[in-house]
Amino acid sequence: MGKMVTENADARNYVEMQSHGDVRVVVLAGEFDMDTVHELRTAMDPEAPGVTRFVLDVGGVTFVDSTALSIMLQPVLDRHVVLAGEVPPRLARLLELTGADRAFTKAASVPEAMVVDLPPRGR
Repeated sequence: MGKMVTENADARNYVEMQSHGDVRVVVLAGEFDMDTVHELRTAMDPEAPGVTRFVLDVGGVTFVDSTALSIMLQPVLDRHVVLAGEVPPRLARLLELTGADRAFTKAASVPEAMVVDLPPRGR
């Protein structure tokens, strides 16, 4: 299992990335906007070799702007992205307003998200 932890210098956000075989778990906390998405962009690389599923633990997220949401959605075109755990109300509302909630699979926890059955990818 590989692991990368980064904290933004202004301490507004936290990203932890773990590799578990073909699953990449990304733990997010704090605020994510156009000025603080570098680590998120790296973690959610839609062309990451060997990754078939991204698991996003978003329980600690307090703010996401459209730039961050776009980065979270990029892998959805070719790979599954599963939101794990309780989605904070502000993020849930943004996902609902934009229709992005339909792009993600949801699971009760990170361990469940790593093994939940996923629908086939259609192109």
